Amino acid sequence: MEPLPLMPTKRTAPRQPLPSWIKIRVSQGQNFQELKDMMRTQTLHTVCEEALCPNIYECWEERTATFLLLGDICTRNCGFCAITTGRPSGLDREEPARVAATARAMGLKHAVLTSVTRDDLADGGAEIFAETIRQIRQQLPGCGIEVLTPDMLGNWEAVAVIAAARPEVYNHNTETVPRLYARVRPKARYERSLELLRRVKEQDPGIVTKSGLMVGLGETRDELRAVFRDLRANRVDVLTVGQYLRPDGKHLPVQRFVPPEEFAEYQAEALSLGFLHVESGPLVRSSYHAAAHVPQPAGG
Repeated sequence: MEPLPLMPTKRTAPRQPLPSWIKIRVSQGQNFQELKDMMRTQTLHTVCEEALCPNIYECWEERTATFLLLGDICTRNCGFCAITTGRPSGLDREEPARVAATARAMGLKHAVLTSVTRDDLADGGAEIFAETIRQIRQQLPGCGIEVLTPDMLGNWEAVAVIAAARPEVYNHNTETVPRLYARVRPKARYERSLELLRRVKEQDPGIVTKSGLMVGLGETRDELRAVFRDLRANRVDVLTVGQYLRPDGKHLPVQRFVPPEEFAEYQAEALSLGFLHVESGPLVRSSYHAAAHVPQPAGG
């Protein structure tokens, strides 16, 4: 199978046949170009570009983006991810201030911060996450902040540093079912991911915890349901479920395209377990419509 069509990134590739229910909106209007120029001027990276997100056109036209911290080279080589793998060098201590300045220039109401995995750093980049949160609080008061972090190799002190900066939402994706971890997330551990989410909630019950899953990699429905139950048992509040799309020929093939009605069933099943919010659909990604994933207080 071939990769996604016409992604405005450093990689281009032939068109992948997609089912009729997956339609990618392509629009490179004024807002799209302004955001692209802004990211280049500030020497920033976005997961929208690096991970070949199919929603980049829609989100950038709406002036929303997910900032990719700690460079654009990842120390892991996951079977699903298009981000470049290699040996990162150095640490940009000025990045948090530039991210905050860009968020202010964009007038964001909800900023999403993620990163490459930096297993080469003792704290996995936790202090950069925390400082970016602090800088956004200072430069753009009132902006909601969501983090999507790696598992920090189980360095719970590093996770605590990020949680102590008090983002509104702490997201860590389980990505797939335990049986497929060796192929999909070879350096990750399912139980470690669950423990991270549990520890964040224990440290600060006021933080909304969130996790995401891809489907179409060969998982069964019973396996998905088991992950839903495990996430709720670890007090995860918000769940996203989306279709895996193969970035290019080097990555894992799509085993199955899940129809929209099945996504609706996943949403109903997950909500019945007590999740506060569930986003489930073919093009759903962790950060897609992220502000809407934050549960509002009663009467709010």
